[in-house]
Amino acid sequence: MVDYHAANNQSSSGAVQTYMEQENDWDRDLLLDPAWERQQRKTFTAWCNSHLRKAGTQIDNIEEDFRDGLKLMLLLEVISGERLPKPERGKMRVHKINNVNKALNFIASKGVKLVSIGAEEIVDGNVKMTLGMIWTIILRFAIQDISVEETSAKEGLLLWCQRKTAPYKNVNVQNFHISWKDGLAFNALIHRHRPDLIDYDSLRKDDPVTNLNNAFEVAEKHLDIPKMLDAEDIVGTLRPDEKAIMTYVSSFYHAFSGAQKAETAANRICKVLAVNQENEQMMEEYEKLASDLLEWIRRTIPWLENRTQEKTVKDLQAKQEDFRDYRCVHKPPKVQEKCQLEISFNTLQTKLRLSNRPAFMPSEGRMVSDINGAWHTLEGAEKGYEEWILSEIRRLERLEHLAEKFHQKAAIHESWTDGKEAMLTQKDYETSTLAEVKALLKKHEAFESDLAAHQDRVEQIAAIAQELNQLDYYDAANVNARCQKICDQWDILGALTHSRKDSLERTEKQLESIDELYLEYAKRAAPFNNWMEGAMEDLQDMFIVHNIVEIQDLITAHEQFKSTLTEANMEREAIQSIQAEVQKIAQSNGIKLSGSNPYTTITPESIDNKWERAMAMVPQRDNALQEELNKQKSNDTLRATFATQANAVGAYIKDKMEEIGRISIEMNGTLEDQLTNLKEYQTSIMSYMPEINKLEGYHQLIQEALIFDNQYTKYTMEHLRVGWEQLLTTIARTINEVENQILTRDAKGISQEQLYEYRASFNHFDKKRSGQMVSDDFRALLISTGYSLGDTEFARIMSIVDPNGSGAVTFQAFIDFMSTETTDRDTADQVIASFKILAADKNYIMAEELRRELPPDQAEYCIARMAPYTGPDAVPGALDYMSFSTALYGESDL
Repeated sequence: MVDYHAANNQSSSGAVQTYMEQENDWDRDLLLDPAWERQQRKTFTAWCNSHLRKAGTQIDNIEEDFRDGLKLMLLLEVISGERLPKPERGKMRVHKINNVNKALNFIASKGVKLVSIGAEEIVDGNVKMTLGMIWTIILRFAIQDISVEETSAKEGLLLWCQRKTAPYKNVNVQNFHISWKDGLAFNALIHRHRPDLIDYDSLRKDDPVTNLNNAFEVAEKHLDIPKMLDAEDIVGTLRPDEKAIMTYVSSFYHAFSGAQKAETAANRICKVLAVNQENEQMMEEYEKLASDLLEWIRRTIPWLENRTQEKTVKDLQAKQEDFRDYRCVHKPPKVQEKCQLEISFNTLQTKLRLSNRPAFMPSEGRMVSDINGAWHTLEGAEKGYEEWILSEIRRLERLEHLAEKFHQKAAIHESWTDGKEAMLTQKDYETSTLAEVKALLKKHEAFESDLAAHQDRVEQIAAIAQELNQLDYYDAANVNARCQKICDQWDILGALTHSRKDSLERTEKQLESIDELYLEYAKRAAPFNNWMEGAMEDLQDMFIVHNIVEIQDLITAHEQFKSTLTEANMEREAIQSIQAEVQKIAQSNGIKLSGSNPYTTITPESIDNKWERAMAMVPQRDNALQEELNKQKSNDTLRATFATQANAVGAYIKDKMEEIGRISIEMNGTLEDQLTNLKEYQTSIMSYMPEINKLEGYHQLIQEALIFDNQYTKYTMEHLRVGWEQLLTTIARTINEVENQILTRDAKGISQEQLYEYRASFNHFDKKRSGQMVSDDFRALLISTGYSLGDTEFARIMSIVDPNGSGAVTFQAFIDFMSTETTDRDTADQVIASFKILAADKNYIMAEELRRELPPDQAEYCIARMAPYTGPDAVPGALDYMSFSTALYGESDL
């Protein structure tokens, strides 16, 4: 059944008085008609019980059960929703009269004029007076609030019946008696509102009993309208009782008018829930996209921070190729994802503002600022990784050069020391003549000179080994072992040299004959031979240069070396002349030479051979230096080519950044025109992408050529990449801002002229043309639009347009505020009122009521999110729709 509380609380005393005076002129004599009295008894009893059962009771005899006034007061409390004075529980007549008077006084307080109805008559069980009182109650609480086109209650109810049954054949409602005798009007009312319950075409006008029983049974079973009359009561009388029929029909009116309100309420709830579901889907998509991007950054940063050293330049260049693949293949889609994430976040926040929902707060660590921070960390790691790769290439090149130099010098030194220990430990001087011993001593002096000359090479070998260790050379263990072996052997040679010299000097007094020419030869041949070996080392030495100046310095040094060759050749000829003099003296004095110089192992033939080899190396060194000079000139050309393209790209990006800044402030035309122009502008920017790719190609050539500096431009590839990404992101954000303005305009009904006015006002006070303004400028803007601002009101507005307290207000925040101030929005109170209608005015709602009134998906959405109702009138399965509605608008936690 339908409650009448709301209608009762809206009564108008003047209208009630006028109407009741008309309706109270009922002919009580007609009650003497047994048929009418029987119909009224049955109808009024059923009507009373339909309300008393809400309080857990009922009546059986209408004139007897109201005599003590207790159930009468209870009936008035149920249908009015108000508390009556406390009843008296005594059994005496006075107690009963007092209770009935309290009920009659309450009826009178509602503007009802009781004619000839007194408490004593009710207590005495006067049927006529009791039925008249119940009819008065029915008029006041069930029929009075019915009004169609400003008609009275009776006419309004009649007009409602006529309109609802107009399309049906054989139905012509003109009154509340004979128009209802055939039962078709009752069936038409039900079919009009619930066609699923009645097969109207199967009904026959000549079978009124069947028609009436069908309508009464369907109403009782499906519409919660109790059976108030029997079909025979209506058919069996010439003119059915008007009051009984009106009472019955009013129950249909209230049942169906409640259904219409429920449908309206359900539509409102569906609309609110659809917005909420769409927003939740966007939130879930944002969370997933943010999680995926952060996870990719989390996995990528350790790879970029990995500093595992490689053994060779080739291995490191493979890492460099992987890094280039990351830059060109893997990172660009993530840049797009990051931009799309920011756009989705801004669009979601705009939709939430437009639907009066609280702002979206992503999960911890997934804010746009968190993603920007992680992205900044990624780019820092990326820059560090690139710098590390370049420094590692330099280090490995240096290591390979040093290692080659170490092994070359070590091989020369080991070749020189081969057999020296055996030579120094032999005892040949013990059986030699004085001349032979003297010769051995001179030979040893020459060896010492040679040993001293080789000291520099040993020190170089040790220094190179130490530098290889400092640079963390991968084969440092073998280098150290070889270096240690050379040093140990050098110490042994030093000790043996000193020991042999002592031995020779002890016998020197006995040795007097020395061949001065041999000695002079040996002394001059050894340094010259060492010089030639050093020269050949230098001529074969590897070199690494990075620019033209360095290679030109090497060429200059080489030319200086060539300028000393004439003097060196003169020294060679002088040394060879000593040997020739030895031969001449030997021949002239008949001396038989042993065939070798006793003081040195360096022969004139070995000197000539080394000289020829050294001279052959000079043009080879010339060619190598010239090739490197050509290479450095080519590298310089690459630098200039890259610089020309980089300078053009840098200037383009700078101009376009300034241009998009002006466009975002000075946009004209409709928002759709602005959006179209911006997208065309974006397309024109993207058409410049081939120039960026061309620059990337030049950059790759520079890296492959191992060029690490460029004096022709201030731009680096990293700088230009960041600028290009920033330009694309700025355009995308500007387009998103216009799209959000379109959303705001369409959702709030803002005209194009209003948007122009808002934009013009904003630009006027945006003195820096930055697209946002400080609080003082914003206050001036508000005053110019007609706001009278105190500090408290301005602080409230700033909390809306600048919730993060940054001190700056964007144009989007300004139009959101202006549209919010000038348009109506759904509120939590409206949603609560809608749920209350669906719940039949209860403070809670049942799951079956939601499933009956709402679409399946939205009903289940509500059931899953509504908390159990815990109020004093809670029943099993009751759901709390009030806290749920409040949570939709962010006013409390769900």
